[in-house]
Amino acid sequence: MAYRSEKITEMLKHLAGKFLAEESNGQSLITVTNVTLSDDEKTAVILFTVFPDSKEAAVLDFTKRKRSEFKKYVKSNSSIGRIPFFDFSIDGGEKNRQLIDNISHSL
Repeated sequence: MAYRSEKITEMLKHLAGKFLAEESNGQSLITVTNVTLSDDEKTAVILFTVFPDSKEAAVLDFTKRKRSEFKKYVKSNSSIGRIPFFDFSIDGGEKNRQLIDNISHSL
């Protein structure tokens, strides 16, 4: 079962990146960093980063509005039987990793 979840996660990560690139207005760079899939595969959280940081709130609002469209996009572009409920969230872990990386390079 772990292989199936991993395969679905990677597929959703790829589709989310493609969808956001097509749907966004290009004023910010949105990078999908990870997908968290629940054990029952009913819920998936798409984690992403935004550059510049000042656009995070606007992009988060945009992604939340586009959830149902993304679900339709996944349905038409994948062979997943049961499409999960999607949510989008800023990847705080990636932001912290970048901050630590910047601090360590400045020492």
